[in-house]
Amino acid sequence: MLASWSAIASLGAFRPAGATEVAVDVGHTLTDRGAVSARGKYEYDFNAVLARRLASELQARGLAVRPINFDGRIESLVARPQQAIGSDFFIAVHHDSVQPHLLQKWEWQGVPRTYSDDHAGFALFVSHENPDPATSLRCASAIGAHLRRNGFVPATHHSDPSSIKPRQPADAENAVYYYDKLVVLYKTTLPAVLFEAGVIKNRDEELLLDNPGYQARMADAIATGLAACLYVR
Repeated sequence: MLASWSAIASLGAFRPAGATEVAVDVGHTLTDRGAVSARGKYEYDFNAVLARRLASELQARGLAVRPINFDGRIESLVARPQQAIGSDFFIAVHHDSVQPHLLQKWEWQGVPRTYSDDHAGFALFVSHENPDPATSLRCASAIGAHLRRNGFVPATHHSDPSSIKPRQPADAENAVYYYDKLVVLYKTTLPAVLFEAGVIKNRDEELLLDNPGYQARMADAIATGLAACLYVR
């Protein structure tokens, strides 16, 4: 069963002596819900579900969890890394869209929507300006490798030269890219990764990302990769 926010918050507040702690951040808020999926669901709602699943999987591996923005009411981007101070690692959970010029129109349940089926897959972002870029990259690569090993498809479009803002690959095989000016990555005091679970504008991938079984498998793979990285320093 998926743990409630209050239960996760309570567990995250208790940190056994010597336990490694991961700050898990739910991307976007109740008032700024992020991208809209091909069928009209907000990114924040996807983020909140996956972050809770990830928190549960991390705790099952003996890691402490500090929930960030699990109630969707955080006041600013800068507050996210500030609330994580004292943890050992920061991971922001997001779901991806595509650039506006790639969108096509369709109708879902009588409502005009937009979609793009040309891009899909997970991606991870790190920053050169993070205080510990080496650990950030090592853990991002470990997460990406475990996701691939479990059948998840890495995104390739982020470094496409035709993109408006192509990202420099950090570990292309495992879908890790540099995104230096993301506040949650470079304003932290600890190693940090931003995780994009997939493209919710892709009609097929949206359905997968909204599937509880798929979410559980993804959270398990992320937690396994992150735990392996943090335990082997």
